[in-house]
Amino acid sequence: MQIQASIDSAVAEVGRVLLGKEPQIRLALCCLFARGHLLIEDLPGMGKTTLSHALAEVLGLSWKRVQFTSDLLPADILGVSVYNRNDASFSFHPGPIFTQLLLADEINRTTPRTQSALLEAMAESQVTVEGETRPLPQPFFVIATQNPINQSGTYPLPESQLDRFLMRLHLGYPHPRAEREMFQRRQAAGERVALQQRISAAQLAQIQAAVGAVHASDNLLDYLQRLVAYTRTAAEFAVGLSPRGALALLECARTWAVMQNRGHVVPEDLQMVLPAVAAHRLVPSGDYAGDGMALVELMRRNVDVIRS
Repeated sequence: MQIQASIDSAVAEVGRVLLGKEPQIRLALCCLFARGHLLIEDLPGMGKTTLSHALAEVLGLSWKRVQFTSDLLPADILGVSVYNRNDASFSFHPGPIFTQLLLADEINRTTPRTQSALLEAMAESQVTVEGETRPLPQPFFVIATQNPINQSGTYPLPESQLDRFLMRLHLGYPHPRAEREMFQRRQAAGERVALQQRISAAQLAQIQAAVGAVHASDNLLDYLQRLVAYTRTAAEFAVGLSPRGALALLECARTWAVMQNRGHVVPEDLQMVLPAVAAHRLVPSGDYAGDGMALVELMRRNVDVIRS
């Protein structure tokens, strides 16, 4: 119960600045509890950066923000060695990636070369600069925001980097009631609300340890395998879920079960995290007009067939 109370408190705290988006807040926390990296995609001005800042504050992690632009270089993220004249040696100056939580703002506004600088860090929690490998602080999370790829000045993330993100979320327009409350607040544009830390480092470790103890029955794993097999065989899919994607789905389902104060996974846990985990990993076939989210909805409509 203590874990659930801490999570509910964190959700409520983030909800002070991101009104009417509790499902997205819970999914974002689920991603971080599962030791994953989070991609938030939406139109400008929808609250992507606000959510990222809020998550960093309620988790009480050291964090830095990098504004990605077209002229950003890998060294601006990773760091660089600088020559010291006094002792005729080079000293390494770490970049902003040496933090517990990195906010990569508008990640798809920079070039693929700079985007790829994050791959090793996201996969292995380390960076290699000038032949030397340096570990990153633990825990290490990347929360990236991106604008829709059809907007000018964006570079699509390659599939290899998309797959490094455990979840991708869309915020969408606010509910009219939430938008009205936002209008009624006497808050100047750009003014930030100070949020309180609600989950300590010890509590975060406790939640992550609890995820590892969650039981997944044989029947649940059978259902997961049928779900994954459906993405690999149905005509609408050109590329289905990889083994890494399937493991990501199971890990997020286990984490969601912990957030619901359960010690075992049920099919509804898989269904809850499915869109955020699978949509950016699925590729529609050439004969199918929909995108990844439409494919997930197709899977949901066939859920009874997949379960049987």
